Amino acid sequence: MNEERLMKILLSPHISEKATRAAESENQFVFRVASDATKPEIKQAVELMFKVEVEGVQVANMRGKMKYGRHMGKRANWKKAYVRLKPGHDISFMGAE
Repeated sequence: MNEERLMKILLSPHISEKATRAAESENQFVFRVASDATKPEIKQAVELMFKVEVEGVQVANMRGKMKYGRHMGKRANWKKAYVRLKPGHDISFMGAE
C-alpha cells in the first residue's frame, strides 16, 4: 500500500462520550476517516502511524444533519472507524509514550 495514501486516511480522532466509553471498556478507538477509505487501509494506517497491532476495524457512514433557519443547508456526510487494538496495545493522544 502507498505510504503517502495511508497518511491521508486518518483525519482526526473522534472524541465523544461513546468513544471514551469504548476506549475504556473495549480497547477501541474512534477516528474520523476519509470517505473513500477501506477497512484494510484504515488498519494499515493506524498500525503505521501509532506503531500498534490492530485486531479489527468497524466502519460507519455518518449522514450530515439538515439545518433549518434563516438559511437552509446540510452538513457534509462523513465516515468514522472503530478500531479495536490487540491486548497489550494502547494509543496515547497526549504525546507521552
